Amino acid sequence: MRIIHWFRRDLRLEDNAALLAAARDAEGEVLPVFVLDDALLRGKDVAPARVQFMLESLAELDARLRQLGSRLILMRGEPSEALLQLARAAGADAVYFNRDYTPLARARDQRVQQKLQAAGVRVRTFKDLVIFEGDELLSASGQPYTVFTPFKKAWLHRIAAAPPQLQGKPKLAPLPQLAVNTVALPTASALGFNIDQSLPRGGETEAWRLLTHFKQSGAMRAYALQRDFPAIEGTSRLSPHLRFGTISPRQCYAEAVATLSYPFPAPRSFSPAASDAKKEGADAWISELIWREFYIYILYHFPHADRANFNRAFDAMAWGSGDPELDEMRFRAWCEGRTGYPIVDAAMRQLNQTGWMHNRTRMIVASFLVKDLWLDWRLGERYFMQKLVDGDPASNNGGWQWAASTGTDAQPYFRIFNPTLQSERFDPDGAFIRRWVPELARVPNEYVHAPHRMPPSLQREVGCVIGKDYPAPIVDHNVQKEEILRRFKRCQGAG
Repeated sequence: MRIIHWFRRDLRLEDNAALLAAARDAEGEVLPVFVLDDALLRGKDVAPARVQFMLESLAELDARLRQLGSRLILMRGEPSEALLQLARAAGADAVYFNRDYTPLARARDQRVQQKLQAAGVRVRTFKDLVIFEGDELLSASGQPYTVFTPFKKAWLHRIAAAPPQLQGKPKLAPLPQLAVNTVALPTASALGFNIDQSLPRGGETEAWRLLTHFKQSGAMRAYALQRDFPAIEGTSRLSPHLRFGTISPRQCYAEAVATLSYPFPAPRSFSPAASDAKKEGADAWISELIWREFYIYILYHFPHADRANFNRAFDAMAWGSGDPELDEMRFRAWCEGRTGYPIVDAAMRQLNQTGWMHNRTRMIVASFLVKDLWLDWRLGERYFMQKLVDGDPASNNGGWQWAASTGTDAQPYFRIFNPTLQSERFDPDGAFIRRWVPELARVPNEYVHAPHRMPPSLQREVGCVIGKDYPAPIVDHNVQKEEILRRFKRCQGAG
């Protein structure tokens, strides 16, 4: 029996549910395939950074398959047609793949399943992208959770009862010769993408290097204390690897739990010492893994949130200043890191240059776009998807709707980030700002968070004249805050 394994968001060999099931069921006669889907490569949300990361991960995946005596079959086209062509050419009995949960992915997968089954090819799908999916976690009334805290409690309760079991590499047989149209792995430029960012490396080996470094460097233990400070390398940098599945959430969870010196989740009667850094760090990181699953879960149960407000009461929200040219100017300034608010500008320049942004600054810049510039969150969500190497439809959507106060378990609309105060708190000496906004390199700490407050003589002395070398603030935070509060209150009254 021959089985096709369709790689998608699981670009690894270790702990890959569908791949390992295919290897067992077919006794190694597995055809590993990846389909370059032009519908995605030409989509409005495609990011050159993610294409490059994906291609690097595919190159390593092929190399690792060759070490096992196999290789990656690469095809280009519409997935249902490519998979059917491969199944017929190889005489495959079935296609196995791991499930995805976004509205677009589910529609695509339904088309694939219908076409293959109509041709007599069996299809099996597997849970792999998350530890718990869809209907595995529901409230006592059988409804999906819409608030994170009870979702997290249910998640922890379930994992305590049934911890995930990690699986190793598959055993694979050599591939037969196939009369099928395959392609060589292209470069990003051959696909029409111009990469002008300094990007993280893709691949399973790099994912494990990052996870190992995160543990051995002590960053995991200190995560709860350091994760909010963008100048510190206090995060794992694993988000693009979880996005493309070069590492599994089960592997991340297992490695985090392995650092703990007590049972996890801890029994109610257990009370670790308040000074236990491992408790504070690893638990906080596991909570971030749960947030990832929560946003996937929300988009699965509430697909309207993919393009609309989760909370439909805010559909009546009046976005913008009323002047389209002014709004476009403000949006471009935000995109390019020229708002006159250093923490916002530093974060946006980091995104533009590296395809990645620190989580704390993601919240700051999102709040600024929505609540200081009065612009629709969907503008920022799309810009992020076009730039982020870890751009995940569910996490990106969930994060933006949280910041915009339109989503599930969202930041209350009346809590508005003050970008200057956020900067003073989380980048106190301006190290992050100075790294990404070199115009401010010589500005004293006293003024680095609000350089427009510098006396003109000091501006000239440090070589940063406001309005010439660095922009003045494009809006007044206090003025903008009062107006957006009025708009939110009107929506609530209408709802």
